[in-house]
Amino acid sequence: MINTSMKLKILQLGVLITTSTVFAVQPDFKSKSYSVGFSRNATTFSWLSVDSLGQGKVEQNPILAETNTVAVPGLQLEGQFTYKLNGKPVWRIECDERVMTLRSEFVEGVTAPSFKLTFDQKKNHATLLGLMKPGERQMALPCLLHLPDMGTVRVTSSTPGARFEYEARRRVKPGPFVFIEFPPATAEQKHIEYRLEVTLIHPALTGIENNPLYDGFRRDFLNIFQINPRGQMLANNASSDPVTFSVFTYAEVARVAPPLADGLTCLDLVRMTLDRYLSGAKGYGQIGYGPGPGGMDIAGWSTPWNSLDVHPSLLVAACLYAESKPDLPWARANYAKLLALAREMMARDRDGNGLIEYEATGNYGDRPLREKRPSNWWDTINFGHEDAYANALAYRACSLFAELARKLDQAADATEFADKAAKLRTAYVPTFLNPATGVLAGWKSKDGQLHDYWFTFVQGVAITAGLLDDATANSVMDKLLAKMQAVGFTNFSLGLPGNLVPVKKGDYVYHNSPPEKFGEPQREDGSDGFQYYENGGATGCWAYYTIKALYQLGRVADARKIFHPMLAGYARGEFQGFGENGMSRDWRDWKGGCHGYEGMLVENYHALLAVLDDVKAKP
Repeated sequence: MINTSMKLKILQLGVLITTSTVFAVQPDFKSKSYSVGFSRNATTFSWLSVDSLGQGKVEQNPILAETNTVAVPGLQLEGQFTYKLNGKPVWRIECDERVMTLRSEFVEGVTAPSFKLTFDQKKNHATLLGLMKPGERQMALPCLLHLPDMGTVRVTSSTPGARFEYEARRRVKPGPFVFIEFPPATAEQKHIEYRLEVTLIHPALTGIENNPLYDGFRRDFLNIFQINPRGQMLANNASSDPVTFSVFTYAEVARVAPPLADGLTCLDLVRMTLDRYLSGAKGYGQIGYGPGPGGMDIAGWSTPWNSLDVHPSLLVAACLYAESKPDLPWARANYAKLLALAREMMARDRDGNGLIEYEATGNYGDRPLREKRPSNWWDTINFGHEDAYANALAYRACSLFAELARKLDQAADATEFADKAAKLRTAYVPTFLNPATGVLAGWKSKDGQLHDYWFTFVQGVAITAGLLDDATANSVMDKLLAKMQAVGFTNFSLGLPGNLVPVKKGDYVYHNSPPEKFGEPQREDGSDGFQYYENGGATGCWAYYTIKALYQLGRVADARKIFHPMLAGYARGEFQGFGENGMSRDWRDWKGGCHGYEGMLVENYHALLAVLDDVKAKP
């Protein structure tokens, strides 16, 4: 199997890894739902592949290969499958079609090793989904082990209150990893059993079970959820940044998700994340987000202002959580903090016209920098001052918060924010609808200019929020789809471009990087940066609202023309991982070339929510 005499060194988390070549590993057990292999002289997984759809696609092994060479003196794997330490059994493993059981028995005088599982994030962005206490890198059971585009494993224990170690890093050698450690039995807990069951978790919808079109939805519905163990909160992926202005998307998916395990739901993950933010934790998009005691590998936020969509995101997430769980006691306990967020959000309407304004001007030529990011999630495009996207979220946040305040008998606050929502809606279309194109511009800069690059997501977010009447919404979508056809974007299996024409140099970030890296143009017209990264690159991120807007308007054929090819792309696993050029699939040029860097950007899977609209629509 493996040469155990290879030179070893210690990785930061305490796992031994080799710097030498590791020979091919094979599974010891294989079913249609999973395959698994074990090191011969270490309590370590050497292979684990999962297929929640039960189609036998278990040939991909995302285990970090270097961990397969770890040797524990005196330990041997015997039979099917018992680990003995100095001749005494310490771990037993049983495997059947969908369930694997790890059992540890305490043996007097023997210190049993823990059982380790380490994933290579370059091969799969595995994550644990469950509850964690602030400041601790331990995951409570029950929980899920979720492997995007492969499947889901429910992990339970015979021991009440059981927890295990959970770690993830991305800026380490030999590469990014996710690490899980199952504690053995002890003198205090003489028997412990872990049950790992391959499962499939998605909303129950009529007619999708036997339709391959929805295979990606069924397998990947949970892909948007990734917990960073160093922050104990939902993040871009297990080793990446928690992103404050994305929290509301997690809540949107969580509110329709079925239970994950006994006593555990996706909404619990949202509450855990909200509790961290409301207790003072920071994420990307917030003033003060930088290196902290948790030691996360982060990008940081050096901009002197909160992104304009941070407060709307937290408020929408909180309101959706409180309504959907339902959990009004939580909302009541946190009401003062939520009210403060709402008032801080609307205090950015500095000129009193109903729209919130970002501190950066958004003027052409006042380009974004690393230390001066734009006003929303699209952090390389010069969104600033009055931002159509962030204001659409603010409208939704005001509306939802007014409803929540009313349920909590806070009548004055309910009226205040209902009025603010109404004032924002009145100002929205006159401010952002561009008479020259007939679609909504992305932003109105401080100098009064509209910046319109045919943003697909801006139209969708505004329409689904209810900011446009149906006649205006249909006119906008007519023009958007016609423009999409005119510019030649047809490969919807890649998702949608955020913009349909090049963002010009003066409205794009200045990083002094090549155009093909992050879409930063060198030409004034932006054409050399077009189709790369956020400058017109295709992605699943924020495509949901454009698709949902079409379903909402009854334009089912238009929606499916975009969405059904995307579903086929999801089924093939084409929205995460890395291409041959070393860049990742979360951003693609229109020919399919990879131009992302995260490897796994969870917002790509938000669009799977549109399956609910698709199934409800007439054939």
